[in-house]
Amino acid sequence: MPKPSDIQLIGTELCIRWDDATESYFPAEFLRKHSPSAQNIGEKDILGNQYGGDGPKEFAGVTIIGWDFQGNYAMRPSFSDGHNTGLFSWEFLKELETKLET
Repeated sequence: MPKPSDIQLIGTELCIRWDDATESYFPAEFLRKHSPSAQNIGEKDILGNQYGGDGPKEFAGVTIIGWDFQGNYAMRPSFSDGHNTGLFSWEFLKELETKLET
């Protein structure tokens, strides 16, 4: 699995250069919509009851205002709407990249 060698914001896109020499460009609104957080997609308890994930699904105008690295495997972006609980693993970001192309 490739890992980032550089991450930058260019306009409203998060740009990642991977150590396999490929590059990915993620619009901020796209990343916010696909945030893997419990707040965004919900979570189930042991009995299968769904909690959360019933908030907005469109995030027009949202931007990325920064990010933190989580160990050596993920990043946690902070968005202009206050959301900052989604952990985007490198593997998850590469999977998301395929959704951009469809």
